Amino acid sequence: MPPTMTSNRELNMNPIAAFLVFVCIAGAAGTGFLWSSPYPPAMFVVLALLIALSLKMANVWQKFVILRLGKLQSVKGAGMFLIIPLMDHVVAIIDSRIQTTAFNAEQALTKDTVPVNVDAIIFWHVHDAEKAALAITNYREAIDRVAQTSLREMIGSSMLAALLSDRKEADEQLKVEIGEKTAPWGISVSSVEIRDVAIPVALQDAMSRQAQAEREKQARVILGSAEAAIAGKFVEAASIYEGHPVALQLRAMNIIYETTKERGATILMPSSMVDSLNPSPAVLALTLAGSSVNAPASVRPPA
Repeated sequence: MPPTMTSNRELNMNPIAAFLVFVCIAGAAGTGFLWSSPYPPAMFVVLALLIALSLKMANVWQKFVILRLGKLQSVKGAGMFLIIPLMDHVVAIIDSRIQTTAFNAEQALTKDTVPVNVDAIIFWHVHDAEKAALAITNYREAIDRVAQTSLREMIGSSMLAALLSDRKEADEQLKVEIGEKTAPWGISVSSVEIRDVAIPVALQDAMSRQAQAEREKQARVILGSAEAAIAGKFVEAASIYEGHPVALQLRAMNIIYETTKERGATILMPSSMVDSLNPSPAVLALTLAGSSVNAPASVRPPA
């Protein structure tokens, strides 16, 4: 409802006042006062109507902006108050509660020329009813226009990546910009929240492939780092085994034993590898003792 227009409720008499006037007229007529008075009964009816038109009642969240002969007379708050009929005029009833306005920007280009659709919502309230009623024709429509303009300006100055990742920063920027524009109208902006940022489907697929490629690249880097670390450990082990042939033989036999733990497994080894092990009697006795526990498999050179 525009602030300079009044609703039918404002133009009608206050229900309580109308009821009181009706009770007074009915009581006076019942007692015969109207007929015995030297004044005509029509005068009392007119007086009762004037009283009813003078009584106004505002709810706790309402502000009545009243003009007297075209000039600002006062701003009335909650409760019942009187106005002068025909002289005073209620030009606006301002709701001081927190209001919400949804707005959007379609096919707005970001700084890197990507078209996006952005939906947002703004929370605001009127802190100065006089300015909201007299400084602007329709403050609700003006808030919607200012919010859309500010949103497009913000999108045009932001990169797509920043718009998608830094929602809080974008919300705060919009709140400051819209608040500065609406403050002269007596309106304060509590907060602005971006609800959704929609990008073209083709760009979504490209971004998905890029993210997948980045993850694969990171996985390969991690795998390469692991291989380098393993190779370094193998170099250290080789340097140790180089000076201790018996330790190398024990390790080889342990690997063979661990490999043949599964029942029914058969390992084929070249004869040269078996001869290279050349275990000493002590090592051979230790190996046979360990194999006699399960003896699940056989190790034999290939034919």
